[in-house]
Amino acid sequence: MKTKLKLFTAAALSLSLFFTSCKKDDSTGTDNSITEMTTHSDDQARVSDDADAIANDANTIIDDYSAFSGRPGSEGTTANLLCNETAVLDSANGQRTITVTYNGLNCLENRILNGVVVYSIPLGTRWRDAGAVLTVNIQNLRITRVRDNKSITINGTKTITNVSGGLIRDLSTLGTITHDIASTGIIVTFDNGSQRSWQIAKRRVFTFNNGVVITTSGTHTEGATTNVAVWGTNRFGNAFVTAFTAPIVVRQDCAFRIVSGQVTHSRLVNNVVVTFGLDSNGNPTTCPGNGVYYMKIVWTGLNGVVRTQILPY
Repeated sequence: MKTKLKLFTAAALSLSLFFTSCKKDDSTGTDNSITEMTTHSDDQARVSDDADAIANDANTIIDDYSAFSGRPGSEGTTANLLCNETAVLDSANGQRTITVTYNGLNCLENRILNGVVVYSIPLGTRWRDAGAVLTVNIQNLRITRVRDNKSITINGTKTITNVSGGLIRDLSTLGTITHDIASTGIIVTFDNGSQRSWQIAKRRVFTFNNGVVITTSGTHTEGATTNVAVWGTNRFGNAFVTAFTAPIVVRQDCAFRIVSGQVTHSRLVNNVVVTFGLDSNGNPTTCPGNGVYYMKIVWTGLNGVVRTQILPY
C-alpha cells in the first residue's frame, strides 16, 4: 500500500474551506464577537492544517530514504519528493537530517510554500521503530493560501513520535499505526503582522478499512478541558483552547473527506461548536464520495441568542 500522504491534505483543505465559509454575520452586523470568532476559527484551521501537511510531507519523503525509514532501498535517494521541493540528506553531531526547501505551489495547488523544514532523528534510530522521535524544525516557512492570497509564516520546533512503529506504506498489513505530534510553542506570524505562540498536542491513528482512515484527537488537558489539540493566544491577544470533542475522521474511500468529528473553540468571547459529517438537514450522513458534506456550527451570539448554521464543506 503505497498511498501518498500528500493526498491527505485534501481533507485539511476541506476543513479550511469550511471556516472561511462561516464568515457571515449571525444577525445584523452588530455582534462584534462574530469577527473574532470567525477570524480565529479560520486562523486555527489554517495553522492546524498546515502543521498536519508538514507531518504528511515527513511521512512521504522519509518513507523513501532508507537511512531514515529503515526499510530496504536506495540510500540517499527519493522517488516521493513533492511538488517544488528539494531535499538534502546529511549526518552530523549524532543526528541524521533531511533538509527540505520549499519553493512554490504544492501538489494540490492550494498552497504556495516558501521556506525550510529540517527533519532530524538520532543516528542508529529508524523511523519505523516503535517510539522513534522525529524532530521537525520549521524555519521561516511562509504558506500562502492560493484562493485568497492570504499568508501565515511559521517558525519553531515540534516532534512526531511513531508510537506504534511501522511505516504508512505498510499500513494495510500492519492494521494500525499511531503518531503523536507535540510542540511547546510554534511562532505564527499572521497577515496583520501579529506574532503569537501556539502549542500542539495531537494523536493521529492510521487504520486501513477499504483505504486509509485517519482519526485525530487532542491529548492535552487545560484546566477542566480535556482532549485539547491546540492552545495559545490568538491574533487578537486573547487566550484560546481548541478541543476535539469528537475525533476528526478522514477516509480515503470518501475521497479523503472529513466524515465525522466535532471541534470546540473555548475561552473566546463565545464558545463555538462545529460538527462534521452531516447532510443538508443537519443529520449524520453516509459517505457521499464526491458529493457534499455539511457541518453545523453553533454559538451564542448577541443578547444570549443561540445561533445555528448548516453549511457545506
